[in-house]
Amino acid sequence: MTAEEIRKQLDMLSEPDFREFTAGLMPGVRNVLGVRLPALRRIAKQEARGNWKEYFEQALDDSYEEIMLQGMVIGYLKEDLDVVQGLIRDFVPKIDNWSVCDSFCSGLKITKEYPAEMWEFIQDYFKDKRPFCVRFAIVMLLQYFVDEEHIEADLEILDRVCSEEYYVKMAVAWAISICFIRFEDITLEYLKRSRLDDFTYNKALAKITESLCVDKETKQMIRSMKRK
Repeated sequence: MTAEEIRKQLDMLSEPDFREFTAGLMPGVRNVLGVRLPALRRIAKQEARGNWKEYFEQALDDSYEEIMLQGMVIGYLKEDLDVVQGLIRDFVPKIDNWSVCDSFCSGLKITKEYPAEMWEFIQDYFKDKRPFCVRFAIVMLLQYFVDEEHIEADLEILDRVCSEEYYVKMAVAWAISICFIRFEDITLEYLKRSRLDDFTYNKALAKITESLCVDKETKQMIRSMKRK
């Protein structure tokens, strides 16, 4: 489909109530059409199987859904790693909200095929000045690299993230909670010496205590570590 045809289809699929609900989850994000994610995924799969190069040449950035759709198409592509990484580089600067960021990361299953290459690929984004570029790297870390090979590096990287942006701090807190769930002892020792600011540190503790994977006694201990 052409970009215009896609926009017409999105307009037809939009739901006013869902638009209001979605916009409410993302303060400051404009041009939300109100199209549900399963419908976007159906279109994305179709474009990924077709002439995807032409799709990206024409793709519009006029709405939340059109940008989300681009990320989904990248995730569904069956192309060489260098091709996909090139598309990722072009796409990441377009991310301006947590929903597109996190959905995009979860769709990049190619990371499981090329973990070493993708680990190297995301490193520069941790030092980026743009908040959602940093969040992209953090969410990639927590989704694909909280494992025995990377846990020490994960915590070191998260401790060095320096940002006053809310969505970066929340991503760091989320990532640390995942580290704790999978590597409790290592992460607990890290928390005792971390250089995290008080907000991020306390949010990480809160996310740990919200997890169903953490037992009652451990949650009590974690609550006792809260900074005043």
